[in-house]
Amino acid sequence: MAERSTAAVDVADNSGDDPLTAQADTAATDGVAEERKTAEGSTGAPEQKADERKNGEQPSITAPELHSGHKLARRYRLEECVTRLDGFSSWRAVDEKLRRAVGVHLLPADHPRARSVLAAARSAALLGDPRFVQVLDAVEENDLVYVVHEWLPDTTELTALLADGPLQAHDAYQLVTQVSQAMAAAHREGLAHLRLTPSAILRSSTGQYRIRGLAVNAALRGITAERPQRADTEAVGALLYAALTQRWPYENDAYGLSGLPKGVGLIPPDQVRAGVHRGLSEIAMRALANDGATASRQEPPCTTPDELAKAVAAMPRVKPPEPEFQAPAEYQRTTYQQGTYGRPQPRPMPTQPIPAPPAPLESRTGKALKWAVGALLIAALGLGSWQIADRLLPRDNPTTNNPAPAPQAEEKPEPPKPLTIASADDFDPPPGGNGEEYPEAVGNAYDGDPSTFWHTKNYFGAGFANLKSGVGIVLDLGSEQNVSSVDLSFVGHTSVEIRTAPTGASAAPSTAEGFTTQASKSGTDVKVELPKPVTTRYVLVWLTELPLVEGKYRGQLSEVKVMG
Repeated sequence: MAERSTAAVDVADNSGDDPLTAQADTAATDGVAEERKTAEGSTGAPEQKADERKNGEQPSITAPELHSGHKLARRYRLEECVTRLDGFSSWRAVDEKLRRAVGVHLLPADHPRARSVLAAARSAALLGDPRFVQVLDAVEENDLVYVVHEWLPDTTELTALLADGPLQAHDAYQLVTQVSQAMAAAHREGLAHLRLTPSAILRSSTGQYRIRGLAVNAALRGITAERPQRADTEAVGALLYAALTQRWPYENDAYGLSGLPKGVGLIPPDQVRAGVHRGLSEIAMRALANDGATASRQEPPCTTPDELAKAVAAMPRVKPPEPEFQAPAEYQRTTYQQGTYGRPQPRPMPTQPIPAPPAPLESRTGKALKWAVGALLIAALGLGSWQIADRLLPRDNPTTNNPAPAPQAEEKPEPPKPLTIASADDFDPPPGGNGEEYPEAVGNAYDGDPSTFWHTKNYFGAGFANLKSGVGIVLDLGSEQNVSSVDLSFVGHTSVEIRTAPTGASAAPSTAEGFTTQASKSGTDVKVELPKPVTTRYVLVWLTELPLVEGKYRGQLSEVKVMG
């Protein structure tokens, strides 16, 4: 089996602060390790520091001496220091202007990595992908550099999830799907993470995974890599391996997880633990491939996040487990609920025999009811006999020989049925649009899984900040079908229009005006009924007003069904 790549070891074998710092500097190619060595050789004596500055040497770097209650820019109040390492510190803070919790990274402006941290933070802020913890501010002032990012108290680190045991197959499938797709989108914009550890992955209460520290965490620790896509792909493979086995896929223990036995090499997850999903085990091994070698069958290795995301999409979907039925416990009324708690209970008195009530029809009311029912039956028999005789006996009127045919019952229309969606594309036409709204996530809108969704970019207003009239996705039904309604499920209150292409169109129109608006509605779970069925092949789901989600305006469509 081939050796692990250097980049993967740098990311995966960092299990503690001291080893992490040392290995990160060893992997750095920007001279940070040499500067650290010079800094550690210096002392606190003022004379020696002066000599160092005179000789051009770098003095030792210490984290800024700040305390809880300190304010940055008269806005961010520091609350709790969560990390102090290698000349920088990380804090939980409060944005007093917006009254919300935020995270802050602090380091001196003369820190050798200050420039790279600022550049990484500003590049990550421009990405604006909601799958990443967003950078809110990156500032240099008063000899300090600080980076402000989102603080998500309602999420749980993957480290804490793995402490309770390995994840279920569906949860591990969602993890590798969402993280690989997010990293593929980041690398398309030229951004790498290089420090994808279990503590960098957060899961929300709705099952969505968020990635924190894109580019910034690596810049803070001076981590670089010659092949960043390979490094991030192997890191995602290590996360999936840990999720399936609760073991770290290397010999060293890390992140509260035990490593593999020494000397056995990298073995597939389904050989480490019984019951591991075979397809996910092979995906993990393909992501952990080294120099083209794999430990599972003959599939090619995945060396980029985009290849990994495509490999996950090609495997059969892992369905969530069926919920277990639990019978409700019997309700028992206690003496406390009856209001006798703490009171002396009266002694039981001898019970008197209660006379049995008469049979239901032996009472006076029952006898009257029997006579009434008997009278009704006699009247019904007489009326029925008269109607039969009236139909059978001939009449003088000859027209009775040809009685009029009985009216036929009206045929009920068939209930609407879901139509097959052959494919779909994002739709962001000019003017105002740049032609792309996360095309890689469009398939999540009609995959039958309500926990996944297609989403738009972030905007600074519900109405797209007057940049455009809307965005959406075009659904291709494969051939012309009769469309009567469209069922939609959104995350947040969203306004939407249903538009259709002209009958006979061989391709979807390139502008929103090329579609015909049929109906519009607002809400989260929306059923948009067309005034009358329309024959078309292409249906445009056109979002016209977006909800406020986590401080930003964006649309999120989890499921769409076209009914015929």
